[in-house]
Amino acid sequence: MPTNRIVRVVKGRRPKVVVIGGGTGLPVVLNSLRNKDADITAIVTVADDGGSSGIIRNYINVVPPGDIRNVLAALSDLPKVDLDVFQYRFNTNDDFFSGHAIGNLIIAALSEMSPNIFDAVQELSKMMKIDGHVYPASNTKLTLNAEFTDGTTLAGEHEITHSGKHVKRVWVTDSDDPKEVPKSLLPVVASIMQADVVVLGPGSLFTSILPNLMISDLGEAVRQTPAEVVYICNIMTQIGETEGFTDADHVNVLNEHLGGNYIDTVLVNTREIPDNYMDHKKYDEYVKQVTPDFKGLRDMGCRVIQDDFLSLHDKGAFHDGAKIAREILNLAFQSGNRKNEVRH
Repeated sequence: MPTNRIVRVVKGRRPKVVVIGGGTGLPVVLNSLRNKDADITAIVTVADDGGSSGIIRNYINVVPPGDIRNVLAALSDLPKVDLDVFQYRFNTNDDFFSGHAIGNLIIAALSEMSPNIFDAVQELSKMMKIDGHVYPASNTKLTLNAEFTDGTTLAGEHEITHSGKHVKRVWVTDSDDPKEVPKSLLPVVASIMQADVVVLGPGSLFTSILPNLMISDLGEAVRQTPAEVVYICNIMTQIGETEGFTDADHVNVLNEHLGGNYIDTVLVNTREIPDNYMDHKKYDEYVKQVTPDFKGLRDMGCRVIQDDFLSLHDKGAFHDGAKIAREILNLAFQSGNRKNEVRH
């Protein structure tokens, strides 16, 4: 499908785009959307327990800051030098700060100074001149749990992704009180219900996208929203998560976790990655390119937008943020017009 269409404002206002996820793919799309005339809300996972985020989460008792940090940087209007400092990660031979990003430490400090992580992120958003909204998916630390295809279970994102097993389903629990049902926040739910388009991904299916949807009221908002629900299908399959998956398999897993066919539109890359291009030592979690299954997607009632969404650089395969953003805004325009027609 052509991607050179003109993006227009929805009936005199900026189209409302909500993007839900985590990981490295989310900032790519957000950074491209930031350059468009859209009202952006990023809802970010708080179930990450690996790397610097995991260490800070365990020692300071705050939600993991890494994904939030990257999203803030993607939407910030600060000068590049300021963002470089915010994103700077200490060398591994610096014993005390080894591997920590300065932005993670700032978020942790503000979390201690504020009543909760949500307020801390809103304060930091003002400081970083964010044009839009960055919302943690929950105000509490969440633990990701998984059942594998062999029937065993594990808790913790790091343990799950390094288990060497295939994930069947996931759910989240309150890290401090497993008996509590994880909840989101009113602004998060409201943003989903008021959106023109709700975007899932790109990102790891079981560990970046689904942890958000498994928060009870957040998942219910996605089921009930009048917005167009869009999934940006991953370009590559991942070890332990989506090995052997087609694009339809990805959507089927999302729908199964949501309890129905709730994905309206899927963005699918059609360009093939050249043989021997990927550096699989550097990107060791990726297996092979996702196989297309147009019939499978259509059988679930999905509209499919196929195009060359591929960006090749650094010996890796990524989404072309500009093309993805253009499609998202056109979908937001169409969805906004339909809602206005219903109101009138």
